[in-house]
Amino acid sequence: MYLDITYFAVSALLLWFGANWIVSSAALIARKYNVSELVIGLTIVALGTSAPEFLVTINAALRGHNDISLSNVVGSNIFNLGFILGLMAMIKPLVSNKTIVYRDGVLLFLTTAGILAVSFTGELGRIFGGCLMALLIGYLVYLGINRESPGKEELEEIKGKTASWLDAVLLIGGFAAIATGGHLMVTAATNIATEFGVSSWVIGVTIVAAGTSLPELVTCLAASVKGKNEMLLGNLIGSDFFNFAGVLGLTCLIKPLPVSPEASSGLIMLVGMVGLVLIMLRTGWRVSRLEGALLIGINMLRWARDFMA
Repeated sequence: MYLDITYFAVSALLLWFGANWIVSSAALIARKYNVSELVIGLTIVALGTSAPEFLVTINAALRGHNDISLSNVVGSNIFNLGFILGLMAMIKPLVSNKTIVYRDGVLLFLTTAGILAVSFTGELGRIFGGCLMALLIGYLVYLGINRESPGKEELEEIKGKTASWLDAVLLIGGFAAIATGGHLMVTAATNIATEFGVSSWVIGVTIVAAGTSLPELVTCLAASVKGKNEMLLGNLIGSDFFNFAGVLGLTCLIKPLPVSPEASSGLIMLVGMVGLVLIMLRTGWRVSRLEGALLIGINMLRWARDFMA
């Protein structure tokens, strides 16, 4: 048991540092070869913060742990919009705008609702996975044509720096760290769940989801400290969309995922969570500290309910 807990802690650190290495080193390499900030923001940065979810989800699916695979994506999105967004709003009220609400927010809501609708068939298959991937590609093309990007600001940690051979090593090392961390996290979480008699779904939607959301949490804390609220909101909403359209879409293409009753319940809650966040963002065009506390409370209640079930 203690060894599994140690493995889980080590895996969380590997996922965290691996994602940071990918973001910073890849951004430097991209800038050196004159790749646009749009491409950096929507591909490299998005890949860096969503890579833990991707590796854990794919790893779990290929090893037959379907509940952990799906619950990690659902749980990460709930954690992003509940705990992380709520915490950021409590630190400093978040200001929104029409683009975040009507374009990105509504797209996330419709995507989540679509996944919920298909989940009632009992399986998220390859055709649906292909549709999610096509939606992601279409969204990126749209942003490229309209020259809009959530990653317009240059990453603070790469200012004044130039890419070198060391960044290529760090990039490869980042993916290796995430691959190792994903494997360790699934193994440790499954063993812990078995030891305590807790279902794989509960472990996946709580502990694993929180662990793989560390990059988003760190990124948002940095953005909050620097007063970049728009970047913060864009990161959270964009990360949730990428988790569904990219991570879940590609996972379903590789291996169709059966949907358990617990998964459908989690998706119903997530649809409600996205809708509630949109209402908060639209009313007064800001998320207040009180609303942030409400989001955290909902997330904590969900965790308590899952563990007591």
